[in-house]
Amino acid sequence: MRPITGIVVAGGKGTRLGGCDKAFLEIAGEPIIVRTLNTLQAICSQTVVVTRHPERFRALGTEVTVDVYPGAGPLAGIHAGLLAARASHAFVVACDMPTLDGDVIRFLVDRIGTDEAQGPDAIVPWWDGDVEPLHAVYATRCAEAMERCLQRGQHSVRDFLRQARVDYVPQRLLAGLPGAARSFTNVNTPEELSRSLEGAQRSDPDPRGARAPWLGDG
Repeated sequence: MRPITGIVVAGGKGTRLGGCDKAFLEIAGEPIIVRTLNTLQAICSQTVVVTRHPERFRALGTEVTVDVYPGAGPLAGIHAGLLAARASHAFVVACDMPTLDGDVIRFLVDRIGTDEAQGPDAIVPWWDGDVEPLHAVYATRCAEAMERCLQRGQHSVRDFLRQARVDYVPQRLLAGLPGAARSFTNVNTPEELSRSLEGAQRSDPDPRGARAPWLGDG
């Protein structure tokens, strides 16, 4: 597989989880951010975490950066990550997806094709009737167009996608991958966190594997 940067957008406030830092919630005894980085580092030549609190992530063996446009949402996070990327493309994921699947990521990366200049700006999956722009591949050249959006006050990732060349990957193609449903699982609410913990317990032979959520320092 071609060299690719893995970007974790960890700038959310976690309001639906009581304001806690979702990146450091534990699933099967391991913080989500550690699970995510382990998956990405097995695939990517570089990993970058974009966060408002860089001090929380510097001990994790990854590069850390901050938004150039703070408070401007996920698009600003993707933009900052792409500015730090050394590869021509990056796989971008939110920090609340604890069960990423490497085969799904490779499938998306393979759609870049051999002609990078003529290829899509973004490769974005559809899942459960909606797009997944924070489980997607972006060309690093997109940083310039994203900056223009941010300067105009267009802070939605969808605003950018409407102006980009996007390869939307239909669910019917993704559904053939055994890990697809797991890869798109996220934890935005206490109920989703509970389901993820229960799933981890079922797959972990050690019942101590799934523990109560742990919050990072700060």
